[in-house]
Amino acid sequence: MVNTALIVGAVVAVLLLILLSATVKIAREYERGVIFRLGRLLPEPKGPGLFLLIPFVDKMEKVELRTVTLNVPPQEVITKDNVPVRVNAVAYFRIVEPKAAIVQVENYMNATSQIAQTTLRSVLGQHVLDELLSERDKINAILQTIIDDATSPWGIKVSVVEVKDVEIPSDMQRAMARQAEAERERRAKVISAEGEFQASERLKDAAAVMAQEPITVQLRYLQTLLEIGSNNNSTIVFPIPIDLLTALSKLAGGEGGKS
Repeated sequence: MVNTALIVGAVVAVLLLILLSATVKIAREYERGVIFRLGRLLPEPKGPGLFLLIPFVDKMEKVELRTVTLNVPPQEVITKDNVPVRVNAVAYFRIVEPKAAIVQVENYMNATSQIAQTTLRSVLGQHVLDELLSERDKINAILQTIIDDATSPWGIKVSVVEVKDVEIPSDMQRAMARQAEAERERRAKVISAEGEFQASERLKDAAAVMAQEPITVQLRYLQTLLEIGSNNNSTIVFPIPIDLLTALSKLAGGEGGKS
């Protein structure tokens, strides 16, 4: 009799524990419990904190309200200018309506991932490669808007969508490298030409000043001699002023006439 009573007591205790675990539920601050009572959805989710369920009558689905990071798998995309690229992305979203996330879609995580993949291929296919590389912020905003609108009926708010990596074929990479090199050479030639133009303008201004003040020519001669003389191993050539040559030629001509 004693053994039978102990067995019965143990069975009752186990049943009570099972009943208690099925009745008492706890939801964390970032969790909500969506309750179905005999298959019907209750108006308000439960939580956070402790709440009670009716055993064998209520069924609960837990939903997290924290932001979820969704990695979009790499997608093969043909851009508008017919360049094949491989692109992956990341999306950040959170559930704002727990009931809709459970009732309106079978698996909100998988559904959001599929929407993100198809939207990524569709949007990038409408842009050329240069836009994909240089206007990343604009494309991210378009992706975020489209995916957010598509998932809004499921109680999901998509906050950010970012295109992470863009893989370009190797032959296209070489072509872009050649294009970038040609662009750098063009800019170098333009800068050099602008420098020569500015230098010619300064020389023209200097010539105009020297034409008005002939003494500046002599000062320039002296400055040149000073610069040459700063090097001990240099050979110095003394320029003879043109005025002096003119005077000497006139003098020579005068003496020849007298003789």
